[in-house]
Amino acid sequence: MSQKSYNGNPTLYLVPTPIGNLSDMTYRGVETLNNSEVIFSEDTRESKKLLDYFDIKKKLIPCHKFNEDDAYLKVLDYLNQGFDVSIITDRGTPCISDPGYVSVFKVIKSGYNVVCLPGATAFTPALVNSGLNPNNFLFYGFLNSKKSAKKKELEELKLLKYTIIFYESPFRIIETLELIKEIMGNRNVSISREISKKHEEVYRGTIEEVIKELEEPKGEFVIILDGNKDEENYDDIDIIDHINMLVNKGMRDIDAIKEVSKLHNMPKNEVYKMYLEVKK
Repeated sequence: MSQKSYNGNPTLYLVPTPIGNLSDMTYRGVETLNNSEVIFSEDTRESKKLLDYFDIKKKLIPCHKFNEDDAYLKVLDYLNQGFDVSIITDRGTPCISDPGYVSVFKVIKSGYNVVCLPGATAFTPALVNSGLNPNNFLFYGFLNSKKSAKKKELEELKLLKYTIIFYESPFRIIETLELIKEIMGNRNVSISREISKKHEEVYRGTIEEVIKELEEPKGEFVIILDGNKDEENYDDIDIIDHINMLVNKGMRDIDAIKEVSKLHNMPKNEVYKMYLEVKK
């Protein structure tokens, strides 16, 4: 169902905020916040600093990962009254590894407008200045903080041919890079920290080279990882695991079976029979 973004109806605006340098705030972003009845924010204390800097005097209501399942009801209440509402996060664009998705989903379902303004997000400048191929990429965001779960995620990603983007904290950046090297190999990588801030840095090279430079990691990191350059070889991949991997990516069972039988040079009926046995 199509919907015009600007049709005079109450609108939920997703407004990106600076990830470091306050000068990155757009004129349109300031104007939109000024024209909103109320602003929902990830951390009202952090947001108040931003609003004070731009002399925006609006009510702030918390909307973070711990209350988002309820906060959307307040968003809908304001829209029902005919008001425009904005959502901001501490830094960057709402919904991108930040709260906002639940409200967006519920507001769309309720028939109201949702408009996201262009603006700051960390992965775009990190990708563009990485020197790695930006034409095809996957933004993955944060990996699981548990080592065993993180390993499983990386195993599922290791065959992808395109550039992969991760976010990581300073407390786990070394562990994550070491796991990537162990599972995916010593690929080329670009690590950006403190993007748009005074101490912005970019580390480029192989994973091994970059790890040596990151002696005392500080700040938030964006990892830009080169895609898999190896020739495709599926001999070491279990047939059922390969099918499940394709299904988890959104492929239908029957299409995954057909693809796996082709890649492993096996009769489709044989692969189908193996899959049914496991499903019993």
